[in-house]
Amino acid sequence: MVEIPHGKIELRDDRTKQNWTVEINPFLLAKFPVTQEFYVAITNENPSTIKGNKHPVETVTWKEAIIFCNSLSVKTGLESCYLIQEDNETIIFDINANGFRLPTEAEWEYACKAGDTGIRYGELNSIAWYKDNSFMKSHIVGQKEPNSWGLYDMLGNVWEWCSDIYDETVYGSYRILRGGGWADEERSVMATNRRRSHPLQFKIDDLGFRIASNQTENNEPLVLHLL
Repeated sequence: MVEIPHGKIELRDDRTKQNWTVEINPFLLAKFPVTQEFYVAITNENPSTIKGNKHPVETVTWKEAIIFCNSLSVKTGLESCYLIQEDNETIIFDINANGFRLPTEAEWEYACKAGDTGIRYGELNSIAWYKDNSFMKSHIVGQKEPNSWGLYDMLGNVWEWCSDIYDETVYGSYRILRGGGWADEERSVMATNRRRSHPLQFKIDDLGFRIASNQTENNEPLVLHLL
């Protein structure tokens, strides 16, 4: 887990042409997307279409991703960040809990840019697996160059689920995904690109997730040896 400092980020929705600024509190973000071996260690399952222990887990719904976060929190003696109601569809997100969670959209973009103001943190072929260099499959995490905060595969390889609802008035419970994947063209693999899909039904072979957590009390980064 990498310690992400306090700051702020301006987000933009090209569909509505709106901009907004979000303050970011210090938090922890995993250096890599969740790998298949890590997912199996917590869930005893591997839903991935493209198999490989060190490859990112994919073909997971948003709900499956947050169940993983809750399970990891329980295993490490921390509070669950997501409360799943009896209807199995209503989910309450407690961003103040000390357990593991998906990053918010603002946290994700802020961490991806790592202080840069551009749409990418480096030359695309050097930092990301995408349509032109991926051979149309996912790859072992951490093989491309990281951003300046030491985060790998923030762009390309697999899209990553975020905690946030995209636009409830238009899309209901649809959740945000970020980062682009191995099947995407260059124009889709940007720090600013926003997409969304259904949290309980949508899963695909270039969509995974990365875990986050709130800053620890002693401000020391948390080490997860399962990674």
